Amino acid sequence: MKYVATLGGTPTAVEVIGGGGHYRLTVGDEIWEVDARLFPDGIVSLLVGGVSHVATVVDRDGTCLVRVAGETHEIRVEEQTRWIIRTRGGAGGAGHGQTLIAPLPGKITHVAVRPGEPVQPGDTLVVIEAMKMENEVKAAAAGTVAEVRVQTGQAVNPGDVLVVLE
Repeated sequence: MKYVATLGGTPTAVEVIGGGGHYRLTVGDEIWEVDARLFPDGIVSLLVGGVSHVATVVDRDGTCLVRVAGETHEIRVEEQTRWIIRTRGGAGGAGHGQTLIAPLPGKITHVAVRPGEPVQPGDTLVVIEAMKMENEVKAAAAGTVAEVRVQTGQAVNPGDVLVVLE
């Protein structure tokens, strides 16, 4: 499974392979073999490269507070697809308008707007199903829908124009 972990405002790609307490993690360019055991109250026992670590992990509104070796780190971990949708929002282009493009391949499952409709930042414009997950493409800025270039059931590829706002 691919994730993006954000620590101190810096996102890093993380791939996790394995299960049952034995994992191979690829973090950026580094590969780690990790044995992990979860105990009650968010306590995690880790064996990384033959070195034992004990950490506490507390989830706070989607952000993990991780305390290890006397230090506390605030880390946001998201599935890579969700991170792409959240951070890029499918936005492309510049100037007064906004062209929303497909950030990943998938199938359009819902078109929430029509030409002429006003939208506000955060309004859902289109829903794309990718890897059995529904991903909402939202407006990053206020505007009026100028064009809707997709329809429900249509397959899209990264870079395909979905909606144009003015």
